Amino acid sequence: MSVTTRAYHTDDAETLFAIFYEAIHDGASAHYSLAQRQAWAPGSTMPATWPDRLAALDVCVAQSDGEIAGFMAASLQGYIDFAFVRPRWMGRSVAQTLYDVILERARGANLTRMTTHASLLARPFFARQGWQVDEMEIVDINGEQLKRFAMSLTLGAPHEQTL
Repeated sequence: MSVTTRAYHTDDAETLFAIFYEAIHDGASAHYSLAQRQAWAPGSTMPATWPDRLAALDVCVAQSDGEIAGFMAASLQGYIDFAFVRPRWMGRSVAQTLYDVILERARGANLTRMTTHASLLARPFFARQGWQVDEMEIVDINGEQLKRFAMSLTLGAPHEQTL
């Protein structure tokens, strides 16, 4: 099995929303209650705002065996807003492949720091990449309290240009 990455296309929006929904409802089921998962992703129908939210980010799509297996998206400032993998692809290098591309892009943009709000499921992944927990947070989402972690990674000083 090989995982490849590609740029996001607007016609991917519905598939990426389905992955987001599936990853929360199935993939995160050991970490969040049914009520918490329903609050986090209340409906399986893509909201009208979803394509615009993706369009504002640098989105990397992972494919394997002809299927979109996951996606990761970051802002130009280095905030990873989405990091989701289909549950059946978890543990098969999809997240790592996506992360490597996002990290390379951040370094290419001379960013010195990246940030995210990691779920209970995502926290160990980011910690293995060298990210630190800056703060544990409890956030209210649609009336449910969800635990998450503000995390960051220092990339170091941008490379100096030589003439």
